[in-house]
Parts: sequence; structure tokens; C-alpha cells
Amino acid sequence: MSSTRNRRPLSAATPNQTPLLQRRLKTKPALTVIVILLLGNILWFISWLIPNKDLEIGSDEQVAAVDGDTITRQEWMVAMEERYGKETLQNLVNESVMEKAAKKFKIQVTDKEIDLELALMRSAQDKFDTAMQNLSSEQLRQKIRSQLILDKVLTKDMVIKEDSIEKYYEENQALYNTKTGYRTNFIEVDSKKAAEEALKEMKDPSDFSVLAREISVDSASASLGGDIGFLTEKQENVDPAILKAVNDLKAGEVSKAFKLANGHYGIVQVQEITEGQSFTYDDVKEHIERELALEQLPQHVTPETFWSEFNATWYYGEAKKGK
Repeated sequence: MSSTRNRRPLSAATPNQTPLLQRRLKTKPALTVIVILLLGNILWFISWLIPNKDLEIGSDEQVAAVDGDTITRQEWMVAMEERYGKETLQNLVNESVMEKAAKKFKIQVTDKEIDLELALMRSAQDKFDTAMQNLSSEQLRQKIRSQLILDKVLTKDMVIKEDSIEKYYEENQALYNTKTGYRTNFIEVDSKKAAEEALKEMKDPSDFSVLAREISVDSASASLGGDIGFLTEKQENVDPAILKAVNDLKAGEVSKAFKLANGHYGIVQVQEITEGQSFTYDDVKEHIERELALEQLPQHVTPETFWSEFNATWYYGEAKKGK
């Protein structure tokens, strides 16, 4: 991310501009959570790689071979640490630093606030969005908690006029009426026969993700076990056939095979359903105040800014400096 950000007045957007808060809802969660999603995936992957107690990381155990040339567990783990270790450790330190900051500045983050952020993030999605994919509910809530702590620390001494908050709420109420969302898994195949054969192979709901990785021709979602995030009714950039199939399902159910606009066939599975909500001014007042205050900051601030304040050290040498 760049270290500076262009600022705009706190007044409402012109007719040809996207409202300030809507931009933040669409870009800030996506950019932030995409980054933390990558780190979350890396953490999970590394934990999966860790050998059992009978095997040491430095083992010469063979994990792969190419034309007779072997790749050992030691080589594998060293490569993982070199490529992803720094980012993963940085994420862990940042989370710890933010918890220390919360205690020092007496910052409270409630479950209700996290629920609100989640609802607004999901409603801001207007296409297939990987922002929340492959993160457990607990992991995602922890990431949002850390971000909220940082935002509250940065804006704790800033004052936004009440009439500015009220005006923005009145002019952007549509942002606070969220639609019902369906977290969806998707399989795309090139024929109805292939789709029906896939359905026959499913003996358990968990089979869906396995089959998606094996047979789905939609490579982006296949690599994630078919996960295409949260969908809402009449969502843009999503095949209407997918939305129709999803809206007919309950959580945990799998659809019948249906034809897609491109001539292929699809199958969907609904993992989770989040009911739509209407948030009052009192519900979102602090959220809007915080977002408008953040827009007044002269530059982008990251958790690394607080490392020295809490004596954070790490394997890679000097404490990372904030930007």
C-alpha cells in the first residue's frame, strides 16, 4: 500500500462519484482482508506441513521426486520459511501489538461491533469476492478485531461533528440495509452428464469441496474447494442461474444440476446463510464517525507504527518500522 492517501472533504459525494463510505466499505475490507486471507492460508498450510513428533523438520524424508531427483522435507520447509515466514510472523506480531495497544489505551471491541463490520463487508460485495474465503469464522473475527483496535487507537482523539455523521447516514441509508447472503460453493463442468455424475459421487457434504478441486473447470474457485464467497439476490456479475439455485437452498443443501449462461452446467452448495439487516443511525453512528475520522488522517498508518512502543522484536532483526 502507498504511504499516503488523497483526502476529500467530508461532505457527500457528487452525483457522478461513489460515496466516500461506500468506497471504504468496498475497498478497505477487500484490500485488508485479502491480505489477511493470504496470511491465514499460509498459516494453515504451514501448520499442515509441520511433521508429527516422530519426524524432525531437518529430516531427509522424501516428500516429492522429479525424474528421480528427490525433494526432502528439510528443503520443503526451508523454502516455505523463506517465501512466507516473514509475512506470517509479521502478522502474528501485529495482532499481539494491537492487543497490547487495546489494554494501554483502554480500547474495547465488542462482538456487536465485529458483527456490524462483517455485515457491512458482506453487503459491499458486488461480484465473486475472495476476501472472506478460506478463513474460518473465528480467524476472520480476530482479523476484524485487530483492525478495529488500530482504527480506534488512531481516531480516539479526533472529533467529527454530529451533523456530518447524521447527514452522511441520511444520504447513504442504502448502505445500511444489508441483503441476505449465502456463502456458496460452486462446481462448473462442461456437460449435464458430468454434473449428474458428480452429484452421484457425493455421499457426504464434505465431498463437495473435494470434487470441486478435482473436476470444476472454474479454476479460481476450484483451487478454494469451490468457495465463491457470499452471494446476494440480484447480485451483479454473477450468473442468474447460480443465484436462482442458491436462493432455493437451505444451509448445508446441494442443488441439482443447472445450465449456466455459457452453456456449461453448475452445482452449488450453500454453506451458511446470513439474514439481511437494517441498521439504525444509533447502530452505525460510531462506525461512520470512525470512518470519516480515518479519512482525515494525513497518511496510512499500520500496526508496525506501534512496534517500538511495545518493544516488539522478531527473528528478522530490527523491529519493522511503520509506514
